[in-house]
Amino acid sequence: MTILQKFALGYSVVLLGAAALNYVPGITDVDGRAFGIFALDLFDDALHLVSAIWALLAAFFGARASKVFLVIFGALYLGDGVFGFFTGYGYLDFGIFTNASEGLSFTLFRILANLPHIALGGVALGAGLRFGRNT
Repeated sequence: MTILQKFALGYSVVLLGAAALNYVPGITDVDGRAFGIFALDLFDDALHLVSAIWALLAAFFGARASKVFLVIFGALYLGDGVFGFFTGYGYLDFGIFTNASEGLSFTLFRILANLPHIALGGVALGAGLRFGRNT
């Protein structure tokens, strides 16, 4: 198994965990926010689940498929997280289309809300570009 496939496999596990957050007792608060920060709904859960399946299939099909997953997934999630700083909403869940922009903000809440997509996206994109040079 190549390093790219290991990354993709790792992402499948992390994304399955993200999809499961709403269903673990004690994780969500009375407002339905995971850790008091993330308002995850069924659409978000489906997005994470589909991404996890994509990652798992990429790992199964090989290094080239894993590179494609890491680069595309990474760019999409990184962009979504960065966009969240500028508007308060991302585009992957169509939040920018259903909510008015809250403007640029670097409050602790906004950082914590967008950090997972920035970190997951940045690492995936970096790994796909760094380790996928020969695929």
